[in-house]
Amino acid sequence: MGEHGTGGTVHLLCLATSSGVPLFCRSSRGGVLTRQQLPFSVIGSLNGVHMFGQNLEVQLSSARTEDTTVVWKSFHDSVTLIVLVLLVGLEELTNIRNVERLKKELKASYCLIDSFLGDPALIGDLTQCVDCVIPPEGSLLQEALSGFSEATGTAFASLVVSGRVVAATEGWWRLGMPEAVLLPWLVGSLPQQAARDYPVYLPHGSPTVPHRLLTLTLLPGLELCLLCGPRPPLSQLDPQFLERWWQPLLDPLRACLTLGPRALPDGFPLHADILGLLLLNLELKRCLFTVHPLGNKEPSPEQRRRLLRNFYTLVTTMHFPPEPGPPDKEDAGHRTQLPRACYLVLGPGMGWQVVALQLGPRQLLLLLSSQSPTHGLRALATHTLHALTPFL
Repeated sequence: MGEHGTGGTVHLLCLATSSGVPLFCRSSRGGVLTRQQLPFSVIGSLNGVHMFGQNLEVQLSSARTEDTTVVWKSFHDSVTLIVLVLLVGLEELTNIRNVERLKKELKASYCLIDSFLGDPALIGDLTQCVDCVIPPEGSLLQEALSGFSEATGTAFASLVVSGRVVAATEGWWRLGMPEAVLLPWLVGSLPQQAARDYPVYLPHGSPTVPHRLLTLTLLPGLELCLLCGPRPPLSQLDPQFLERWWQPLLDPLRACLTLGPRALPDGFPLHADILGLLLLNLELKRCLFTVHPLGNKEPSPEQRRRLLRNFYTLVTTMHFPPEPGPPDKEDAGHRTQLPRACYLVLGPGMGWQVVALQLGPRQLLLLLSSQSPTHGLRALATHTLHALTPFL
């Protein structure tokens, strides 16, 4: 339930479908988390309207007033949030025996849920692609990660900085959606700890049997993640074992720390007019998102994120197909009518420009300053896409 506008309030309710008992309520206002709770009478009314429709075999999905939108979504005829399966098993959610116990178990998901409700620096929740960064010495990190993964006996390993994947093994990249997006996001949402042994359920791969997510902090903000079964025990990953693999790469690891907000290594050649960018590889389901490429020009990072997120929603619903097409060949019929590029000038009084370009499986969205000439937008976007293509 949300009020329109950048300063609006969002309430996320979770109820047991059969009884209507509230499991939790999380709220944010203008992207800032709040303790505001909806009155029980409002919660009961919202649930009662939905149940009334179901009894009449009418599926009520959304409703809108002048300043408020309400959306209902059922999950397995039990609760409404699929994200909860990451930290609570499917069996516990679909077969609720003890509501109070379930409420306590759901508290483990609050950090993750709150990170969605705030003003997220990531964009995987919208694109369903994994947020990534470009490390300056990626091949060295990839080689070390593969060796470490083999030594520990797990095929699923990654390096994560601020919720973004720096490098990952082939097994990690084979994870299905949504866990491939949610696992790094979960790691980025949790308070800093030297090590964790965290039980997680995989919505696609293992919704009823938990896996272990092991995380080890190599440097503050940079974490090594392993998804595994009963072995290895966390105690096996002692400091000497970690030092043997990662101490020789201390400088490349340190260089990754600035990649959280920037996503691109220092010195990466970007045009001075670029205020933010979003690059997606729709085949690999990976994306690169940054609003910190250059300086502290207006608009603010928060505004840039909102502008690019809104523009992505517009171009994917109005212009670009949801699945990647062949890079050089067009299908007969309507595909030949699909646009390859579009742009908007934002206003009035702002003058910032957004441009989107699609070539094969890649989509690039740019937020540009007002002085960037309109006639050069496509050339600038094409040049930027070619520069980034080898990395994603």
